[in-house]
Amino acid sequence: MSLFRADIEELARRIVSGFTAKGFMVSTAESCTGGLIAGALTEIAGSSAVVDRGFVTYTNEAKMDMLGVGVETLASFGAVSRQTALQMAHGALFRSRADFAVAVTGIAGPGGGSTDKPVGLVHLAAMARSGKILHHEMRYGEIGRTEIRLATVRTALEMLIALDQAGSV
Repeated sequence: MSLFRADIEELARRIVSGFTAKGFMVSTAESCTGGLIAGALTEIAGSSAVVDRGFVTYTNEAKMDMLGVGVETLASFGAVSRQTALQMAHGALFRSRADFAVAVTGIAGPGGGSTDKPVGLVHLAAMARSGKILHHEMRYGEIGRTEIRLATVRTALEMLIALDQAGSV
């Protein structure tokens, strides 16, 4: 029995299989998912060949200390922003030995949202050592905390697959 839904498990299985065959490693930088992306990957047997490390950076201080997110970035754009997600991905990539990194920051709710940044807003960034970068701004809506977090895991895994398919290392 898996901890994750079948669609998430299948995406994680594809990453572990594909990255293992190519000798690629991944790191994660997670805020609103609290380690679920790394958890989905490590649910798959053989993931130790693929998962280098995961950073759970729930606070702004952790984002700065562990990933090098700039205080100016957080002050100007906030923790839930394209800019922060990109800096998180960069930090996860270059503070690891991974070939790919994915980062997520968002508002899972039920509280904490605003007019500008509603519950369900998540910024995701994925980056390859080659410099290839993907960013998605997702607005999942108020579908519930668990559903927002799981949808974010699914999107993050899809982004890693997309970077791999682009031949971007």
